[in-house]
Amino acid sequence: MKIIQNDLVSQLKTIIPEDQVTANPTVLELHSKDESYHTPHFPDVVVFPKSTEEVSEIMKFANENQIPVTPFGLGTSLEGHAIPYHGGISLDFQLMNSVLEVRPADFLVRVQPGVTRSQLNKVLKKHGLFFTVDPGADATLGGMAATNASGTTSVRYGIMRDQVRDLEVVLADGRIIHTGSMTAKSSSGYHISGLFVGSEGTLGIFTELILRVYGIPEVITAARAVFPTVEDAVTAVVSTLSAGIPIARMELVDARSIKQVNLYNNTDYPEEPTLFIEFHGSDAGLKYDVDFAQKLAMENGCKEFLFETDSKARSQLWEVRHNLAYAFVHKSPGKKMMVTDVCVPISELVGAIQDARAAIDESGMDGAIVGHVGDGNYHVILMIDLNDPKEMEKAKNLNAHLVDYALNRGGSCTGEHGVGVGKRGYQRKEHGEALDIMKGIKDVLDPKGILNPGKIFID
Repeated sequence: MKIIQNDLVSQLKTIIPEDQVTANPTVLELHSKDESYHTPHFPDVVVFPKSTEEVSEIMKFANENQIPVTPFGLGTSLEGHAIPYHGGISLDFQLMNSVLEVRPADFLVRVQPGVTRSQLNKVLKKHGLFFTVDPGADATLGGMAATNASGTTSVRYGIMRDQVRDLEVVLADGRIIHTGSMTAKSSSGYHISGLFVGSEGTLGIFTELILRVYGIPEVITAARAVFPTVEDAVTAVVSTLSAGIPIARMELVDARSIKQVNLYNNTDYPEEPTLFIEFHGSDAGLKYDVDFAQKLAMENGCKEFLFETDSKARSQLWEVRHNLAYAFVHKSPGKKMMVTDVCVPISELVGAIQDARAAIDESGMDGAIVGHVGDGNYHVILMIDLNDPKEMEKAKNLNAHLVDYALNRGGSCTGEHGVGVGKRGYQRKEHGEALDIMKGIKDVLDPKGILNPGKIFID
């Protein structure tokens, strides 16, 4: 029998301090949504744990009473992961936001899940280290691990799953486990860490993470390359990767996106398809890499190739890419952003981008194409009116077309945003019978179905 809200709040206050439990309507509303276009839904209560032990006690209570629990970081997710569609407890980790240990000699750091990417890098900087995964938003590391985030630097350093050495996880019944160790490699047992990363809070709650970090490069150079067509830009990407140039970031921003950036930032960038590239390395090595990349770009129709080594100039250059989503949001009042995130093999990238542009034009919608094209991941940005059924249907059909194109060519329905509720319907086509194995694992670890119900699997 479901516990009514007042009783739920009262009982939780007997488990953890009263000031860490609230049913305040404003707080509930904040935890009813993320940055996606998906429909909000209020939790019954929001809880702010301060320790692993408190999370364990909360989960024991929730499991015993079959109360849904949805983890919440900063709400930056884009597929409804943090929306508690079954009500229950929203578990907010903002009070578990400490960098617990930095181990420079091991290139490791131990953090709580509420630590943000920028917060961690401020701590690491004094050790000459940095954390590589950069999804654009200043997300929490717990949330980034839960969705297997990647972003701009994945072309060189890898995605979130590549950085996680160990997780402290509270299971549905309150048990506390560790999934790995601090070693660089292990041949012992199943790779449990890899299973939990990307599980979106459906298998357990992360309370600590041990992450791999890297030395800050001696020299960082950023470049902006302008092309006459998107196809020319993508062909240059493939040529650069084929040449083995160690690119740290390689981002595509199409002409429609550059136009929006100029409108938002009062800049005057050429409104043509543009690659934003970053090189990490030594002074001598980078000169060769940049010259080689420029030569390849020019051979593929590049009209302008400019690079910056000054840190301030580099930051300004990357603000264009990082602020792109907000450029659309702030200049589209009354609309909500929908961002697709399919991924294809590099060999399929040119055709995929061409198909995406044709599909956008055919739909009659105003859409932009951007992406971490260095690893085959690209996005279509649409600003949609949630109150316009025809526009919503067009957006839904366009998204389905992009996913089908990617899956039919050996790709994935989501390169980095995760499944949540938005990509549940494509899981069977992408994974086939392997989806049944995933569901079986879910049922073993969470037999009562209380961990972020409604996500990844269709109810």
